[in-house]
Amino acid sequence: KIRPMVAACDCDICKQIHELGHFMIKKSQWIIGGDGWAYDIGFGGLDHVIASGENVNILVVDTEVYSNTGGQSSKSTPVGAVAKFAAAGKQVRKKDLGLIATTYGYVYVAQIAMGANQAQTLKAIKEAEAYDGPSLIIAYAPCISHGLKGGMGKAQTEEAEAVACGYWHLWRYNPALEAEGKNPFSLDSKEPQWDKFQSFLKGEVRYSSLMKQFPVEAAELFQAAEKNAKWRYNNYKRLSITMEPEAAE
Repeated sequence: KIRPMVAACDCDICKQIHELGHFMIKKSQWIIGGDGWAYDIGFGGLDHVIASGENVNILVVDTEVYSNTGGQSSKSTPVGAVAKFAAAGKQVRKKDLGLIATTYGYVYVAQIAMGANQAQTLKAIKEAEAYDGPSLIIAYAPCISHGLKGGMGKAQTEEAEAVACGYWHLWRYNPALEAEGKNPFSLDSKEPQWDKFQSFLKGEVRYSSLMKQFPVEAAELFQAAEKNAKWRYNNYKRLSITMEPEAAE
């Protein structure tokens, strides 16, 4: 994104810089952090940044636990997942950081999973960079604390399966579209294959270990996890429906 330059003064040096302005590109600023920071201990700071309206981009690598400090449960940890401080499975649903950010109305927000849809990932990053205001991208990121039965070498495949079964959803919220009279919310995920949701959970040790220790509780929490995933998807689906101008008024 190239911005026009304004000469600082009429000296020869400034005039020459002004003439060469088309070679100078906009400075790109990105803040990168994990979910423990963005959802929990640093949420206040994150909120201040996006509320500022400044043109800054934020990428949250969402592992759903405090990965770098031992795998403790965070507000990003979903129902039923086993983590430190949630040995019997997380009892409450995951915080929807992205949807919270959309309530400002002037923050670009997206949820991505590179292994599920590389085109959508690239599109979200390009839109965030182009948007003249705060941008927040939340990326699903399997980590060693998940205990992938296929190993961390299959992390990209795990992301694809997470989206396919409805565990994770892809969407974008672009405030610039609203100025054009369009719906700013775009749901990029296809209709999930809900019959694969339970098998996806059982493919990760953070869930399957609960079945061995607390089988009855595990069955209830896994059903709750699927119910929450469906509730969230239906909410996104409702937001993605373009309303007619008369209906919107």
